[in-house]
Amino acid sequence: MSEQIERLKTLIIGSGPAGYTAAIYAARADLKPVMYTGMEPGGQLTTTTEVDNFPGYPEGIDGPTMMVQLQQQAERFGTEVRIGMVTAVDFSDEVGGIHKVTVDDTKTIEAESVIISTGATAKYLGLPSEERLKGGGVSACAVCDGFFYKGQEVAIVGAGDTAAEEASYLANICKKVTMLVRKDHMRASKAMQHRVNSLKNIEVKYNTEVEEVLGDQVVEGLRMVNNQTGDKEDIAITGLFIAIGHKPNTGIFKDQLDMDDTGYIITEGKSTKTNKPGVFASGDVQDKEYRQAVTAAGTGCMAALDAERYLAAVESKEAIAV
Repeated sequence: MSEQIERLKTLIIGSGPAGYTAAIYAARADLKPVMYTGMEPGGQLTTTTEVDNFPGYPEGIDGPTMMVQLQQQAERFGTEVRIGMVTAVDFSDEVGGIHKVTVDDTKTIEAESVIISTGATAKYLGLPSEERLKGGGVSACAVCDGFFYKGQEVAIVGAGDTAAEEASYLANICKKVTMLVRKDHMRASKAMQHRVNSLKNIEVKYNTEVEEVLGDQVVEGLRMVNNQTGDKEDIAITGLFIAIGHKPNTGIFKDQLDMDDTGYIITEGKSTKTNKPGVFASGDVQDKEYRQAVTAAGTGCMAALDAERYLAAVESKEAIAV
């Protein structure tokens, strides 16, 4: 590894609504933030064709354009946005300590504060047809995209509380919802199962999996297979929602930061503070409840404010010591 070391006041790891909002606030507070975008600049929204529920866009906006505009706004105030992947971290345990971060296995960053906004990745089924039709009717967020299928017939894959909640949401706006459950029972709570079963336009198919998503440019149907009998069935749908969970992008922070049993970073109370002084987490990397662009942006703002207050307290302490 080359001895290429750079010292920063504030380092932001990851882009997306949380990272860019943190960058805007940090730059305006003169924290001189530098952002490393990771391998997917802009995060999950770059795979979303239309965003209709972010405040300030009355006509809606496509995800990639929104991320470009957020980046431009962050850069306008002085954020330096760099393409690169953080590959290792060594966070200090001391208040006022220096955090060491390695980028692309070659460059060492020393940062007085770090904001983590690496997000979470939706789990998919892994089918070629599913991959091909992402953004063309295949979605991992019913709350984000369900509105576009109002009055239409859709399907959802999943068996937990999130799947049941999203199926219920879709049932309120769609003509029919077909829910595919891989086993002979749901994992969802009894209350959520009761809600699903009480809605007449939700049909639950147990022991059923997706064999293929049908359609060339957009979703036109679904080929299902019963994993007990092998029987196959095609249905006509316009949207397929995958609700089998998310994986937080926190692998490099393992053994450094406190996380829950699914890998989400634990933050202190209503703040974005982690168990390491000067290290903050925002967005989907620490939020498994809401997972919306606007809530991610909100926690990005919080992280920048927390970082600003932390650095001010450290500088004040150092001034008194001198």
